[in-house]
Amino acid sequence: MGTEKVAITIDGETLKRLDRLVKEHVFPNRSKAIQEAVQDKIKRFEKSRLARECAKLDPTYEQALANEGISEDINEWPEY
Repeated sequence: MGTEKVAITIDGETLKRLDRLVKEHVFPNRSKAIQEAVQDKIKRFEKSRLARECAKLDPTYEQALANEGISEDINEWPEY
């Protein structure tokens, strides 16, 4: 996938810190640093999405749903 050019606004102190990282060769340039930061933020957001969705669930309802019909099914299981 290709890259696109965008313009951003960033506060002065953050830009100074970013430039320091580029000067120290942590990143080859501003663009690469910002690209990696955005990618990292998106990954963390996507990982936390599952936790946010699970927090919306009602544990009592989910347990009742999980247990539904289990007593009937257990009699059909073969003995070991």
